[in-house]
Amino acid sequence: MAITKAKKQEINAKVSSALTDSPTSVFVSFNGLGVEKNNVLRKTLKQNDSDYFVVKKTLLKRAMDASGATGDQPDLGDGMVAVAFGTDQMAPAREVFEFSKDNKDAIEIIGGIFDGTFKTKEEMMEIATIPGMETLRGMFANVINSPLARFAVVLNQVAEKKA
Repeated sequence: MAITKAKKQEINAKVSSALTDSPTSVFVSFNGLGVEKNNVLRKTLKQNDSDYFVVKKTLLKRAMDASGATGDQPDLGDGMVAVAFGTDQMAPAREVFEFSKDNKDAIEIIGGIFDGTFKTKEEMMEIATIPGMETLRGMFANVINSPLARFAVVLNQVAEKKA
């Protein structure tokens, strides 16, 4: 069924706002992803203040042209395309990447926009593998605490030798 011109304009406005208003937009290619798994991905993204919707490539290309992002636009390839976006800078890419681990043949990241710049598949995969803020804080606390813990172990060993 053909999409009406008004519906296309509505979709174009939604895609354009997703690309310009979100700090990160991830372009996702999917084939053979069932409705149930698609809904699981949507729920996971919603929990991280992100969203996901399927869009026609021609409408996405128009929105990409109008977005004002710098760099070379990623190749959207064959198959269906969706856009994941959100308020968190890392969440859309990270959640799609985590979901793709369990659904390797059904979904993959094909590019995106990060901080107003088009990114390739490889660059978006690097962004997707950055841990979440809570994990980074834990890692930082561990780095800060590590010298103190080692010093305490050394003091304990010195005390044991003297005793």
